[in-house]
Amino acid sequence: MSKSIFYHAGCPVCLSAEHDIVTLLGTDNVEIVHFGTDKSRINEAETLGVKSVPALVTPNGNVLHINFGASMVDVKG
Repeated sequence: MSKSIFYHAGCPVCLSAEHDIVTLLGTDNVEIVHFGTDKSRINEAETLGVKSVPALVTPNGNVLHINFGASMVDVKG
């Protein structure tokens, strides 16, 4: 993985964190995945170790859970 991936569900906590992450890392260094518009990426996130969103997965595979917006169980509905 060459850049970080930021997973979120679109809630206010997630959107605020998305703004901050993009500001910190830059748009070229982070891929944004919004589960509300792309549910097909949920399994990928879980495989990488994402337990709740918002979460940032770094290029070396570390999962950084940022504030608590929703568990993956809630995201899957």
